Amino acid sequence: MSPAKDLEDEDALPHPRETAALFGHAEAERALLEAYKGGRIPHAWLIGGEAGIGKATLAYRMATFVLAHPDPAAPAVQKATSLAVPADRPVARRVASQSHTDLLTLERVFNEKTGKLFTTIRVDDVRRTVSFFGSTAGEGGWRIAIVDHVEELERAGENALLKVLEEPPPRSLLFLISNAPGRVLPTIRSRCRLLMLRSLPAEDVAKAAAAVLGQSADDADIAAAAQAADGSVGRALMFLDGPALELRQRVLGLLDGLPQVDQRALHLLGDKLGGVDSAPLLAFMETVNSWLSGQLATSGNDKRRMARLAEAWDKVNTAGRDTEEYNLDRRPFVFSVFGALAEAARG
Repeated sequence: MSPAKDLEDEDALPHPRETAALFGHAEAERALLEAYKGGRIPHAWLIGGEAGIGKATLAYRMATFVLAHPDPAAPAVQKATSLAVPADRPVARRVASQSHTDLLTLERVFNEKTGKLFTTIRVDDVRRTVSFFGSTAGEGGWRIAIVDHVEELERAGENALLKVLEEPPPRSLLFLISNAPGRVLPTIRSRCRLLMLRSLPAEDVAKAAAAVLGQSADDADIAAAAQAADGSVGRALMFLDGPALELRQRVLGLLDGLPQVDQRALHLLGDKLGGVDSAPLLAFMETVNSWLSGQLATSGNDKRRMARLAEAWDKVNTAGRDTEEYNLDRRPFVFSVFGALAEAARG
């Protein structure tokens, strides 16, 4: 299960390719724009940061701008102060509808056998990038691919992507979206320009969530969700849908007690996660992964601690994917997750 990805797939959120507004990332937007204006833009970018903060939105915004303005030296580009392209422009409509022939998106796709998304980006889909970049741009401009998210690539898919990164054709751009750039394959990471996005201040989270919902950013529920969202618009929207906020507080209470674990509280949490509704499981996984990210960020140069946390991350997310895909009992899953977290915290 990739909770970060699912945050951006929730029905409450428009897909990043359909999102016209970008909140709180003016500096990163300027970095992309200035690189393009200079005429020597790196062919591959690794856009990193917390889930739900606008990484994919920024990538699609840049892709749309380049497809709309294929000549970096054009006056319209040189005078531009942002990557905004009016939503009614044909190129913006085609990007939003996935009908632009010079833009390829690699992401998990629907599995007709299970009725759910595949748990990884399939290697056959990744191999399409080779032929995609090997052909001439259909409209005489750029060929652009977005990988959302790079952590969801299979190992064979990572190797297939490397072929493109090692020998990039002219006028090609790749945007790799990552919630944990440090865990991306080093051979991929070293061939990309890293662009890290910061978590958004609560004010920007509220504005972005309000824009999605068509409500005021001053709404009390939106303000409360924004404060609890740790800088993530996706997380705020999740909290506004059902009992996710209350469940998050339960999980945080248990996390604060690590490495000690309250067995009774785990039983109660398991009951809250019971059933087949994906929303509670998503809220649980997202909260745990956010905690792990924070622990990794404060590990400094303690390599042993980082290794323990990375191992816990792998165990937790592998178990989460299996629980989701095979509809496993969530109570044992909750205990196994906190067992792994307690072990990581104890060392």
